Amino acid sequence: MKKFLFIISLLSYHIVFSQDATTQNLKTEASKTITKDPNDTIPKIWKTGGIFSLNIAQGSLSNWSAGGEKFSIAVNSLLNVYAYYKKDKHSWDNVLTWNLGYVKTTSLGTRKNDDRFEFISKYGYALTPKLNLSGLFNIRTQFFKGYNYPDANTKIYTSDFFAPAYILLSPGFDYHPVKNLSIFISPATARWIIVKDTILSTLYGVAPNKKSDFQFGAYASISYLANLGKVVTYTGKLDLFSNYKHNPQNVDLYMTNFFAAKISNWLSATYSLTLIYDDDVRQFGPGLNEPALQLQSLFGAGLLVKF
Repeated sequence: MKKFLFIISLLSYHIVFSQDATTQNLKTEASKTITKDPNDTIPKIWKTGGIFSLNIAQGSLSNWSAGGEKFSIAVNSLLNVYAYYKKDKHSWDNVLTWNLGYVKTTSLGTRKNDDRFEFISKYGYALTPKLNLSGLFNIRTQFFKGYNYPDANTKIYTSDFFAPAYILLSPGFDYHPVKNLSIFISPATARWIIVKDTILSTLYGVAPNKKSDFQFGAYASISYLANLGKVVTYTGKLDLFSNYKHNPQNVDLYMTNFFAAKISNWLSATYSLTLIYDDDVRQFGPGLNEPALQLQSLFGAGLLVKF
């Protein structure tokens, strides 16, 4: 019996020691910098990935003398996926982004506070290591109906899926002066404004009872990705468009900014700031018939998954 117990103890020690050694080896391997095998001459043609962010904020009050909403909850999500192709002098970048958010309160019910869908596809042929001859396709719209709320009891229908949608086709030059910075410029760009519901046509510069408007002009797009310290990343994009056919001096602007501060492997704090100016969108001012800078600011903390 003693011999049997001795053998069991010896085996247990061996197993524990082996597991500890395996754990240490895994930690050592995980901390190493991964470098490409010099004998591996096959380049990686496709690079794919993305992020998903889900932020939730909730509040409730009971017998609260200072007043306020008895219950409120806000949910905001972001999905960003990409597929990049590169072989020899050819490159093809594809990025899809979808933002969706809702707010629910006791007094106001459920309201949408974000709904943006955008797809960008850009082909490039390298003229130099930093300059590409490129063609760009871009579509931007939303998925669900949108409303303005002048007061607590009134809502005004203002938007829907493909109402509006902005479709852009642009040949030009794509310049990469430094890593993670892209400057695309085109002096000849075609843009279509689509409004499938003619009730909304005039809100977006489309003639009454028409579903589309064709524009031709100059276009520029700047995209940038940066690490701001060890835990904070920034992703930004600025689009500028001047319509040669109507008021070319009034340049349309679409700018997105997204900051993510990593708390753990799965949790993060995020902040997004979106700025839009479109001279054809005349829904603002005292008479609700003037253009204005549109601003959206969202802050949250929650799940952030990279894949």
